[in-house]
Amino acid sequence: MPEVRIPAYAKINLRLDILGKRPDGFHELRTIFQTISLHDELMLGTSRRPGISLRILGNESLLREPVEKNLAYRAVDALRREFKIGGGVEIELKKKIPAGRGLGGGSSDAAAALLGYLRLTGKKIRQARLLEIAASLGADVPFFLLGGRALGANKGDEIYPLPDIPKLHVLVVSPKHIHVPTPDAYRWLKAKPLRLTKSAVNSKLFEFCALCWSAQGSGLSNDFEGPVFRRHPRLDQIKRALLRRGAAEASLAGSGSAVFGVFPSPAMARRAAVGFPHDQTFVCETVSRERYFRSVKGAP
Repeated sequence: MPEVRIPAYAKINLRLDILGKRPDGFHELRTIFQTISLHDELMLGTSRRPGISLRILGNESLLREPVEKNLAYRAVDALRREFKIGGGVEIELKKKIPAGRGLGGGSSDAAAALLGYLRLTGKKIRQARLLEIAASLGADVPFFLLGGRALGANKGDEIYPLPDIPKLHVLVVSPKHIHVPTPDAYRWLKAKPLRLTKSAVNSKLFEFCALCWSAQGSGLSNDFEGPVFRRHPRLDQIKRALLRRGAAEASLAGSGSAVFGVFPSPAMARRAAVGFPHDQTFVCETVSRERYFRSVKGAP
């Protein structure tokens, strides 16, 4: 039977600015997404059995959730409804990206499932419509349809591709016993109401975009660090330890709880990883948009 294998890459945020809380309850943000080589893997295949079957390997916490809530399941279900496909599909999801750590694993799985199912069925869809479906699944999902380095605006679902920067060597430290739900992180942030007019918000978007477009380095910053570090001092300790062990820069990943450092070489990152024996560590590198495109879309 036909099958498609597709990687689902993690992301880090090279910059994350919260402008304020909007009248609709969401937060207006500006962020620079960057894909990294740490990844899950999805296998999608046709099945004689009706409906969607999902098998998850490598993350016990996800096994306790109803499969219908899994983002990869929901992504395939959305496309089956879009195209009115009745045939069955089997999904096997091999998890390596730790869940709930700000690395975008669930969102990446959803985007990979969308792209993989399109490859499996040979169906075509307008990019604008695909982005709509992706955004309905989660704010980060549209980014993972593009990969590389990109500016995220609005809730993070409005994506502007940016030029790739030279490859960065990254050590991700994922503390095993600290979980930071994103709604909690926003609540701790206590963002003020957004009082800018729409034109002023758009002006700030263009200013941020111009800054990102011309930037040659990463320039890490994350507005979540203050409130999250106050709640979880251990994460601040990890950041400081990464800097002591040779990281040029370090930052919280998204709203956490993973923390990452940028190192001059993979060897230095591997040596630094030894200093975190009680945490999960991943030595990886940034992934350019071209490499991402070849990997997830099956381009030659």
